[in-house]
Amino acid sequence: MTAGPSHIEAPAIGAHGLSHLPVLATLPAVRSAIESILAELRRTQASITEVRPADPSKVQSYAAWLKRNNELRGRATMYPYVGAGIGNGALVQLADGSVKWDMINGIGVNMFGHSDPRMVEAALESALSDVCMQGHLQHNVDILEIAEILTAQASRTSRLRHCFVTNSGCMANENALKICQQKTHGAPRIIAFADCFMGRSTTMSQIGDTAAYRQGLVQNILVDYMPFYDPTLGPRSTEIAVWHLKQMIERYPKQHSCFIMEVVQGEGGFNVPPREFLEALMRICRDASIPVWVDEIQSFGRTENMFAFETMGLGEFIDVATVGKLTQVCACLFTEDLNPGPGLLAGTFSSSTSAYHVGRRALEILRDEGYYGADGRIAQLNKAFRACAEDLVRRRPEFFPPVINGFGRPIQSVIGGIGGMMRLTPLGGKKDALNALLKVMFEEGVIALTCGHGPYHLRLLPPFGVMQPAQFKSVFAVIECALDRMK
Repeated sequence: MTAGPSHIEAPAIGAHGLSHLPVLATLPAVRSAIESILAELRRTQASITEVRPADPSKVQSYAAWLKRNNELRGRATMYPYVGAGIGNGALVQLADGSVKWDMINGIGVNMFGHSDPRMVEAALESALSDVCMQGHLQHNVDILEIAEILTAQASRTSRLRHCFVTNSGCMANENALKICQQKTHGAPRIIAFADCFMGRSTTMSQIGDTAAYRQGLVQNILVDYMPFYDPTLGPRSTEIAVWHLKQMIERYPKQHSCFIMEVVQGEGGFNVPPREFLEALMRICRDASIPVWVDEIQSFGRTENMFAFETMGLGEFIDVATVGKLTQVCACLFTEDLNPGPGLLAGTFSSSTSAYHVGRRALEILRDEGYYGADGRIAQLNKAFRACAEDLVRRRPEFFPPVINGFGRPIQSVIGGIGGMMRLTPLGGKKDALNALLKVMFEEGVIALTCGHGPYHLRLLPPFGVMQPAQFKSVFAVIECALDRMK
């Protein structure tokens, strides 16, 4: 055999004797080319500074794109959205030339917004790797580095020590369920909170508490639903939940494989319980040898710590945790006690090389650049959101009539959420009214979604990695215009 090309040097040696950069990405000529691309990116995105309407010359071609999209999918998408592949932080340009504030970011995936140079640089570096997709049989150093960051952060306040990486939050949840079932010798039942969301696979659709997501599916998963915390009841809500949990365990002794908990409910309404509520339930599970699995697919990274369970001081009770969305790759973390036997966790794909590079860069920035803590960037962004929301509610009370929850009681506040998970409840929290508002907001220049199952809330997942607190004034100006159009 002949030796390889002598002009390709080995990558720089990192802390563990390896480098996350592909060999080609370390060459001076390649680094220069990457810097040139990033310079062009910055020049191009510099013109994207505010909301603007569509370019009339592109309306016809845009309509053709949407028609093709709808024909291929079999139905229209919620929004007439086709991106142009360029943006500037919280602003995104569509293929029709319009620019909008993106306050949902792929339902929380793109927390560094659009065209962030740091993320683009990581993606460019990944394109120079030898493979596009990596797996668990054969992988590069990328999978190790992202797993090390996650386990290092999780193990600071919990017993979580191991990490299995996969390509979607749904698959991370499937792996977590398998781990819990193996630990409990195939216990057939699952405990979950009402209004939870778990993913879109056949199994996860059955666990998630939204009837429309499992319509027509064969029901073969046994789920016992627990009431989530109701702030209108205060401590009484904890007493009710504890009673329900004890009843379930007594009714089905040793039949539960896990209690799956969103410590902050996402799609269920950005509901935030007090620590005492979750701790009481977790202690009962621990005494009954029922694994506690925390789903942080949406809450991960968005509170005052990287893990929401750490923000709530619950790490000692966690047996399994799943993370995703802003990580780009997704993962299931577990304790040594729940480390499964060989063969249970596997998969051809773990994720793409670009997802590893971009996800690692995102995690490093979050970890190292002042996002967390009571005065961190996430806390400051939430403070700015609340200030703008409170101002709108005070000035325009006609948009915020009383909101009644499922028990017939008024909710305590039309402003809610935690950290980078923000909600606002205009128009009485009525589903049809909010869906109509979302469409008007899109036309005016803000992209958002709803959360909750009655009442419904306006859901904002702003790109907290790049959004500036002052930008909320522009966002709320658009929201107010949209509300005016609803009159």
